[in-house]
Amino acid sequence: MKKALGRLAILAGSAYLLASVWLYRSQRRMLYYPQPLTVVPRAKTFAIKSNGVRRQGWVINPGQTQALLYFGGNRESVEQCEEFFRRSLPRTSVYLIPYRGFSGNPGAPSEEALFSDALADYDYVAARHAGVDVMGRSLGSGVAVHVAVNRPVARLVLTTPYDSIQSLAQEKYPLFPMRLILEDKFESWRRVPQLAAKTMILIADQDKVVPRASTDRMISHFRAPPQTVVIGNADHSSIIATREYARAIRKFLTRSRRRRAAQAAC
Repeated sequence: MKKALGRLAILAGSAYLLASVWLYRSQRRMLYYPQPLTVVPRAKTFAIKSNGVRRQGWVINPGQTQALLYFGGNRESVEQCEEFFRRSLPRTSVYLIPYRGFSGNPGAPSEEALFSDALADYDYVAARHAGVDVMGRSLGSGVAVHVAVNRPVARLVLTTPYDSIQSLAQEKYPLFPMRLILEDKFESWRRVPQLAAKTMILIADQDKVVPRASTDRMISHFRAPPQTVVIGNADHSSIIATREYARAIRKFLTRSRRRRAAQAAC
């Protein structure tokens, strides 16, 4: 009996070790889901090179004084956002730059690469506009927070944000030490206390991908409570199709801009 139990323990330990190794080696395939180029936008095309990778992007409503730099979600093809931003923010130049490996761009995504590329994206946009706001959705919320901490961003919009990818992974795989396994942790909760940007958070009340608890944990680390908007009858994907979503973004960005302009004129 003892020998049988010993063999079972060895088998269970070996299976656990193999599963841990598999998670480690597969983590980026499981974290990133690059989508191909789905449509060719009618917007102005440009290219930006960072860390040896040349990526293509598009600018909606070019030539405006104010710009918005948008970082999309994991399964999102940002080029599909063209009409949304063209209608919602006609007086803002909106920059859609797919991550490396996404929408036909070369390279392989990683936290380090996405963060470095995002800062280069901001610098490219800031050199062409008087002010730059930043917006990130889902995976892109962590990228947007990193940019807003490291660059002068006036307004920050975070859609369905998480406290960290690590915590989401730990909830999904509770038996494994994800803190040790994960290389790309996207720990936004560590960065948000450093934020100076006026921030709005958009939450889908039926989100099953990023649970409300994860977003609330991130919010708890802000120095001052951010503006929070909960979109009813929406999940992680459908939130972007609601009228409330577009209205909240437009109101937050344009009202804040008008208020700042009025203050400067006084």
